[in-house]
Amino acid sequence: MNAALARISVGVVVERTKGASQWSDYLWRPVKVLPGVPETPLWSKLDGDDERALFYLGAAEIELYRTETTNYRDNLATGAPLLWVVLEKSDGEQPYQLRLVTADPAEGEAMTLVGENIVDSVPMPESIEQTIIAFIKEHHVEREFVKRKRDRANPEALARRSGEEVP
Repeated sequence: MNAALARISVGVVVERTKGASQWSDYLWRPVKVLPGVPETPLWSKLDGDDERALFYLGAAEIELYRTETTNYRDNLATGAPLLWVVLEKSDGEQPYQLRLVTADPAEGEAMTLVGENIVDSVPMPESIEQTIIAFIKEHHVEREFVKRKRDRANPEALARRSGEEVP
């Protein structure tokens, strides 16, 4: 795998809301990514009460790869670029831990297929958007799409050879 050419440090805020069903006490979801990493301790309650509360979950690094610039560019082209945050079930004191923050929509979508992860998108802060724009300008290489051509079937290869028995 290619090495990340740039990293953007971020902090993640999650929201806990009271569950409306008998199967879950609380629902969790990422709601904001902060540019930079605050000096706030992990799992600090930022605001709220027992019904709805915001917590600082922790820090992550958005890794940028030269091979994914097309995906970043497509994300920015939507006019409302997003970051995907992946929360992983924790065996520790807290219910979730931060697994990943990415600007690559394909990577975010791929993480939805993994077990009990919570994957949600949040708005991309403008400072992160500007960093990604600069990264694309520096590293993007336009690749021509080449449609593969299928080999023509060889009818002789499909025929029975003499002496073969029919099953």
